[in-house]
Amino acid sequence: MAQRILFTSLLIFLCLILFTEAHALIIGGKLQLHRHDHHSRRRRHHEHSSDLKLFVFGDSYADTGNCRKSVPEPYGTTFPGKPAGRFSDGRVLTDYIAPYLGTKSPVSYKNWRKSGKRSQLKYGMNFAHGGTGVFNTLVDEPNMTTQVKFFQQLLEEKVFTKHDLNSSVALVSLAGNDYATYLVKNNSDLQGFPGLTKSIIGQLAMNLKLILDLGVPKIAVTSMEPMGCLPQSSAVYSYKNCSESLNSASKFHNQLLQQEILQNFNNESKRPVIFTLDLYSAFMSALMKKENHLGNVELKTSLQPCCAGVSKDYLCGNVDKSGKKRYIVCENPKLSFFWDNIHPSQNGWHAVFSELQSSLRIIRE
Repeated sequence: MAQRILFTSLLIFLCLILFTEAHALIIGGKLQLHRHDHHSRRRRHHEHSSDLKLFVFGDSYADTGNCRKSVPEPYGTTFPGKPAGRFSDGRVLTDYIAPYLGTKSPVSYKNWRKSGKRSQLKYGMNFAHGGTGVFNTLVDEPNMTTQVKFFQQLLEEKVFTKHDLNSSVALVSLAGNDYATYLVKNNSDLQGFPGLTKSIIGQLAMNLKLILDLGVPKIAVTSMEPMGCLPQSSAVYSYKNCSESLNSASKFHNQLLQQEILQNFNNESKRPVIFTLDLYSAFMSALMKKENHLGNVELKTSLQPCCAGVSKDYLCGNVDKSGKKRYIVCENPKLSFFWDNIHPSQNGWHAVFSELQSSLRIIRE
């Protein structure tokens, strides 16, 4: 029963945070990188990667604007200063990976479709949509397979050329919405989890193969984060411990993912074409370091979110019928790892990015 409640709450938050009506959610989706480091890194790699295009697929961990109108205050308060479609107080994983590779966060697919400006295509495109998975979830947004088809359509329309893809990288994010959807639809029957994981990895592999077949030479795919350490899961432990059962599910997913990549992709090619970004280890390492250097009397542990509802009936960003805010935000988000019940803060994402740099360095070469 406890696991069911955890996963149900998790899904509701991931999915329904996407939709707002009359300034309310309908059912209620690191230290900041120092500016001189950020720009010096870009200058350092500008010569060999200035033409690199980044194509992004997945969910809210990578979405930078496809849900721009649906992410309410206080999201975006750290960057860019107002809600802009990112599921955080500021930058997300895409925003850190892009400059490290020598480019900028690419335009979101929905925003480009509205403007149609070719000048916005210089850095690639972001197709990721918050709340989605490789299969359909309870969110009526394009799943990863559909996102890849959007990309294919743009190639057929000559929006991007084969030449554009020669120096491109794809970022693929998969953070667990398929699992949450399954549990809600199947009355939290955990017995089907192994089969579900195999189906998820199988569909993910099909998407990765299509991206490669379309001409993208390198793909960075995220492993599953420790789902049991998300605040939505650790709340029942007063944010002091993670759910071991949920973390075990993450580990099993990652084991199958690694086997799939090794056996069916990298072993068949002359050089590695798919690189795993180990979010599980990155989250755990960053959380451990944060726990040892909290320095924040508001947040008692690193698992506690900065933004939360005033009670269990509300979530970050919720307002009541009168428009009154029904959430609280910590005084200094820069000292938090998690922004809300699911998503890292900008500080948290920078900490995760720092842990991923060794993997990213290989991709950049």
